[in-house]
Amino acid sequence: MGRLLRPLLRGKTYTRLLHLWVPMLIVSVWMFIDPRRPWVPALVLVPVGLVPAVRRGEGVQAHLLLTPDEQEPGFSVAPSAAWRDRLRTVLWLEVRMALGVVTIFACVWLPITAVELVRSARGGAAAGIPGVSEAAAPWWSALLAPLPVLALYGLVVALGELATSVARRLLGPSAAERLAALEARTEQLLERNRIARELHDSIGHALTVAVVQAGAARAAGDAAFTDRALGAIEEGGRAALEDLERVLGVLREAERPLSSRPTLAEADRLLESARASGARIDAEVTGPLERLPGPVSREGYRILQESLTNVLRHAGAVPVRVRVSVADDVLSLEVRNRIPVGLAPRPGRGSGLRGIRERAALLGGGVSTGPDAGDWHVHAELPLS
Repeated sequence: MGRLLRPLLRGKTYTRLLHLWVPMLIVSVWMFIDPRRPWVPALVLVPVGLVPAVRRGEGVQAHLLLTPDEQEPGFSVAPSAAWRDRLRTVLWLEVRMALGVVTIFACVWLPITAVELVRSARGGAAAGIPGVSEAAAPWWSALLAPLPVLALYGLVVALGELATSVARRLLGPSAAERLAALEARTEQLLERNRIARELHDSIGHALTVAVVQAGAARAAGDAAFTDRALGAIEEGGRAALEDLERVLGVLREAERPLSSRPTLAEADRLLESARASGARIDAEVTGPLERLPGPVSREGYRILQESLTNVLRHAGAVPVRVRVSVADDVLSLEVRNRIPVGLAPRPGRGSGLRGIRERAALLGGGVSTGPDAGDWHVHAELPLS
């Protein structure tokens, strides 16, 4: 019994009833104007439904009244983008009006029927109810009196569910809208992955430099070297904090475009940071780095940063050769370092190398890594277009 009466306690039962009543306001006004042609409002709904903005209004209204307790009910809240969407909107308006007619009829005549049955049970005449006025005994009307009320309750709940089901089909997103939503979701996931790589590269590089610098300063026992090491740690920490603040700002403001990301034009700062950590870097940069496309320049910077971080993390302060060149519509990045004696070549499956490969793949480029004549090399090529 409690399960059967539960819809009476739900607010959406009454908001759905209101949703079905709303079209009847227009019909009621028209019936005062010309009751001989009650079909005119249904005819007027055809051009109305073809207006693109009507679909948005119906979607918002359906969300608020048919599914007030759902966060994502699946109704489209965008204007009609194609004729198929407009025709679906017209069909929905006609179905909504038809359901509204049934609802208003039930809400008017079923209560009247119940009242007339009660009057008949008390010995009066049940006007307008065939068969009741001729009943043999008043108790027969008393037994029938609750049935219209129960029928009204069942109809209100059933019509609300039916309207919601039809609305999901006719006001649901079109194939183009679903595709756009999927693309937006994909872009969001890609953005999150990119932010994760940003944090890994910038913070990981700063921490690696700090660890190497601190270890070298403690082993050197030289006050001047210790001062330089502390300065490098401070500079790296500040840069990491700036990157962290920038990324957190993007996370806080979803619509804010990502800006101020470092590019290869700032590679000198990156190389100096690695040199301050003790690495002996021989760098050669050729080509107009300042003219590189933004995505290529930014991802190239991160690839170079991750490569130097891996050198400091795994090989320590060793000679490193860096070659950056722009030629034939290709950006070429090569980082080569000596493998210390006793250190086995590392497999190319770490998170750092995986991040380098992912960055290159996103731009349609490629990366090769591995030991070569006693060196470990990372060679990336990124197309400029």
